[in-house]
Amino acid sequence: MKTYVVGGAVRDELLGLAVKDRDWVVVGATPEEMLAQGFQQVGRDFPVFLHPESHEEYALARTERKTAPGYTGFVVHASPGVSLEDDLMRRDLTINAIARDETGQLIDPHGGRADIAARVMRHVSPAFAEDPVRILRVARFAARFADFSVAPETLALMREMVAAGEVDALVPERVWQELARGLMEAKPSRMFEVLRECGALLRLLPELDALWGVPQRADYHPEIDTGVHVMMVIDMAARLGAALPARFAALMHDLGKGRTPADILPRHHGHEARSVTLLEAICERLKVPVDCRDVGRLAARFHGDMHRVAELRPETQLTVLERCDALRRPERFELILLACEADYRGRLGWEERDYAQAATWRAALAAVRSVDAGAIAAATAEPQAIAGAVSAARIEALRSLKSASR
Repeated sequence: MKTYVVGGAVRDELLGLAVKDRDWVVVGATPEEMLAQGFQQVGRDFPVFLHPESHEEYALARTERKTAPGYTGFVVHASPGVSLEDDLMRRDLTINAIARDETGQLIDPHGGRADIAARVMRHVSPAFAEDPVRILRVARFAARFADFSVAPETLALMREMVAAGEVDALVPERVWQELARGLMEAKPSRMFEVLRECGALLRLLPELDALWGVPQRADYHPEIDTGVHVMMVIDMAARLGAALPARFAALMHDLGKGRTPADILPRHHGHEARSVTLLEAICERLKVPVDCRDVGRLAARFHGDMHRVAELRPETQLTVLERCDALRRPERFELILLACEADYRGRLGWEERDYAQAATWRAALAAVRSVDAGAIAAATAEPQAIAGAVSAARIEALRSLKSASR
């Protein structure tokens, strides 16, 4: 029985990155032997165990055989006779197919170290094509390791997989899981660029894929292309350290521009409402969590108003705050503001501009919250007039704030 550290822990160590989790492969053992040593079995589809003290994952060396379409159509074989080399052969990329034994020696049968040095992501074997999740993983790794390229032969294989319909077999939950993880990487635009290059973006998010080649007004968008803009926006959201709901909102905010009538381009009147409709369809299709859906929907609907806050009448400012439920959910309103800041600064040459609108909206929210609704209710004789009286007081507070800021 021999144990080896494998995969991401070895890769990250060779890259000089902090190792967060370690995965182990065990060669020459049976499930019964693992249980006898105090390991706890957790794998349902194949033998994976938790160490009794470190709680790190130890998997028995295994091979896989494709039996059906999709990423679940596999038969797994694990036995003491499966070698480390057999196990490494089934892995996705050469940079993830390196092992380290108990003496510290590296086992690298597929040239993973050379590919790390060359900053290349390359598939280990043709078996890569058997699991469509690997397309998403490569794209996600591209977002994490932004200076790595995808090997031409790997990209060609990914295109063949898309053409064969493998991507269509992915379940929505797994697609969302990988997209969400990629959005939280340092350069999320790389994920979508890779997905687009292999054709998977068109199959998974056709609403997003449609944005490339759609022009915008150069005075507001020097980068012109809407797809390029959205990629700049999600990278800006990452730079701002935004949480996932704000990054998702940054990705979705301009979807409606892909449906703008050609005769009014490069203007995009009404794109906000179109964006909301498309976003809701995506959220339904991919089973997007409620917090991401809500922040995305509100940012898509109101990002134009957020940018134009100085031009809005107090009545309109109050409407926006109420529609965003900012009085009850100020923490969510902050996520919306962050997505809007990413939209504003995610433009060519605008990256270092100050988004003063956020401070203006915070001041507006503070002014509205300063109105004592309880006191107004107590002083209003007719119950049906209370709501109108509170609104009037809030509008007056916003009007006073606007006058004081001039």
